[in-house]
Amino acid sequence: MSVPCQQPAAPPAASVPPFTPAPATRRPAVDWRIRFAALSLIWGFSFLLIKVGTQGFAPFQVTLGRLLAGTAVLAVAMAMRRERLPRSARTWGHITVAAFFLNALPFSLFSYAELTIPSTLAGICNATSPLWGMALSVVALSEDRPTRRRVAGLGVGFLGVLTVLGAWQGFSGLDLPGTGMALLASFSYAVGWIYVRRTLAGTGSSTLTLTGSQLFIGTLQLAVVTPVFTSAPDTFPLLPTLSVLALGALGTGLAVLLQYGLVQEVGPTTGQMVTYFIPVIATAAGVALLGEQLTWNTPVGAVIVLAGAALTQSRPSATTAARTRTAGDRTKRLSRT
Repeated sequence: MSVPCQQPAAPPAASVPPFTPAPATRRPAVDWRIRFAALSLIWGFSFLLIKVGTQGFAPFQVTLGRLLAGTAVLAVAMAMRRERLPRSARTWGHITVAAFFLNALPFSLFSYAELTIPSTLAGICNATSPLWGMALSVVALSEDRPTRRRVAGLGVGFLGVLTVLGAWQGFSGLDLPGTGMALLASFSYAVGWIYVRRTLAGTGSSTLTLTGSQLFIGTLQLAVVTPVFTSAPDTFPLLPTLSVLALGALGTGLAVLLQYGLVQEVGPTTGQMVTYFIPVIATAAGVALLGEQLTWNTPVGAVIVLAGAALTQSRPSATTAARTRTAGDRTKRLSRT
């Protein structure tokens, strides 16, 4: 499981290191389409759960709770599969950085953002991660050169962001700090993925081990920060408490296992398609269950963002790639003569 796979899009509750797991040894009892739908629902409802959680707890407490619950689920899964923790201090150092950018920072930013912005907007901001990843890969990943289609997707995606934010109205009525934190959280995911691809590929550890270790370190990071900025809660209101537990156990624990199995069975390309359902479900949940208002530019902009994200994730066909390699070989031969 040390082979890097195609950069995944951004899940809100569990950022899995981009590695391709080994082929499954047996066929799962539940069809992959059902698991795909379950994963879409879990991650789509994560933004609603964050919103409800912040109604009873401070944002850092919501993040710490979800990381604790998620780590517990993965710890059980690792024990059942007899996974071994990484032994290299260097690997643990890279995991610490990854935990900050893929868990501690974005989880906290989304929690703070949803104090002032709707969960629907947070879900749509989350969908911009492939756009940030595309922009950063131009600089950070020399082997991931952009094509014209992917550059076009980047432009289309950010046009969608401006549509969602109502740029032509001067961002009137928009909570800029909250929206900025949600976009920064999405950007943090992209930074973390690129860092992981450059540092943790080839470690010999499984995706499950790396992710479980990453969540554990993220929990430690929040355990240090939370007491400094918040005081212990006096009460544990039922609905916010259940929301945080569900956010961690389902959205940060079970969802990782579902995605892990999907990538094993159907590959990373199909597995990452779940990203395009997340903002749709987040929007539907926010409007239907939280009564959030929805103006025309929000769904229209979301569609444009997803279209741009899809273009940035496209890869040339095998035929096109072969032609490109052939043309490059011819150029090299001519230059030698």
